[in-house]
Amino acid sequence: MIDLAISKIALIGAVALIVIGPEKLPRVARTVGTLLGKAQRYVADVKAEVNRSMELDELKKMKETMEGAARDVEQTIQTGAADFEKQWSETTDGLNSNSLGSTWEPPLPAYKHPKKKWRLKQGATPQWYKARAGVRTKALSGAARVARYRPQKFN
Repeated sequence: MIDLAISKIALIGAVALIVIGPEKLPRVARTVGTLLGKAQRYVADVKAEVNRSMELDELKKMKETMEGAARDVEQTIQTGAADFEKQWSETTDGLNSNSLGSTWEPPLPAYKHPKKKWRLKQGATPQWYKARAGVRTKALSGAARVARYRPQKFN
């Protein structure tokens, strides 16, 4: 790295003033400043690109390790599932065969309709309970319902 002290910068400025002249020195200084700024931005862009590429390499390595771990987990699960299937088949084969060699199957439950005895259940409720609970025991026509629930006129 170039070591520039104040004395060296003053010497460069004095030589530039003598060589370039006082009329052109401000314009040359602006041009040098712009070029120096562009060079600094270029260096910063190069550094950022290098950092991005390093991060990208790290992310690729991390992705590879995660994929390897996922593959290992998948293999262990598959081997565990295969072992379970093997043990399950051995266990169920032992249950399905008895000493005579025939297979035993559990009896299927008989089908029961869920509302088979609903009329009996409806009829088993006492009338006084139905009246208290407000259960309708008789069907009313529309006209009878209107006549029953019409407000009474006071005379």
